[in-house]
Amino acid sequence: MDRLKQLESFVSIATRGSLTAAAKAENVAPAIMGRRIDALEERLGVKLFVRTTRRITLTHEGSAFLEDCQRLLVEFANAEASVSAGGVKASGHLRVTAPAGFGRRHVAPLVPRFHALHPEVRISLNLSDRVIDVAGEGYDCAVRVGDLPDSSLVSLRLADNRRRCVATPEFIRRHGAPRHPADLVRFACLTLSSDASQTRGWAFRLPPAPGTEGGDEVIHLRPSGPLDCTDGQVLHDWCLAGHGIAWRSNWEVEAEIDAGLLVPLLDDFAAPPNGVYAVFPQRKHLPLRVRLWLDFLKAQYEMPEYWGRSA
Repeated sequence: MDRLKQLESFVSIATRGSLTAAAKAENVAPAIMGRRIDALEERLGVKLFVRTTRRITLTHEGSAFLEDCQRLLVEFANAEASVSAGGVKASGHLRVTAPAGFGRRHVAPLVPRFHALHPEVRISLNLSDRVIDVAGEGYDCAVRVGDLPDSSLVSLRLADNRRRCVATPEFIRRHGAPRHPADLVRFACLTLSSDASQTRGWAFRLPPAPGTEGGDEVIHLRPSGPLDCTDGQVLHDWCLAGHGIAWRSNWEVEAEIDAGLLVPLLDDFAAPPNGVYAVFPQRKHLPLRVRLWLDFLKAQYEMPEYWGRSA
């Protein structure tokens, strides 16, 4: 127990940056906290802090030791909670980030449901189209849609993300429907502006020509039209208003397709889906709350009825 108390005191001092503040939080004298650190450093044979009359800072060894101590204390707390509660019991602060559009529809509604299952977990959700530095900004998990860049983060594929062309029945009645991706040049297409993050264009799968060998070819087209925007939700709204053909993720349009408000086009040429992923810092032992959140998301997204009939 003395060793555990030493680790707890070390983490408290390191995170608060002050021996006095850590002592106040624990309601003990600063001298007691100092003796615990002295005993810990003597037992380990290394200096964990550089202490002066004005400040206390971690040494290189102390910084490396801090992450391991935090993980051990979380695991210890989770182990105690699971036994004392007679089952799995998560706690602590879960910080999650997701893209704004996808997050509003398919992450935010799930957060209260997860909290109802694990009421001792506090959850902060950040919705932003900026690519968050998960480890650097202190997030436990990010939900990301599309191809992932090479990264030190660990990824878990949660679901497929299929893209498809859509337009309103009225637009099709007035202008007809493309039968081949090459036909899009004749239609008003609602596209992301050139300064938007997605610049590769619309992806389609073309089967090999008759009498030739080889697999399907995936091509990228850059259709144009009188309207473009940097915001995908605006393109969605313009499409629903009948202003053109849009190329959107199925999760954005499945409800409108099911309701007959939008009609899918060129599905025979749909490119292979990319993915919806959870990414998180590479750790040997994830906190229980993070593991349960990942399992919960995957279970929700794997239900066929979750995405609607058009999926």
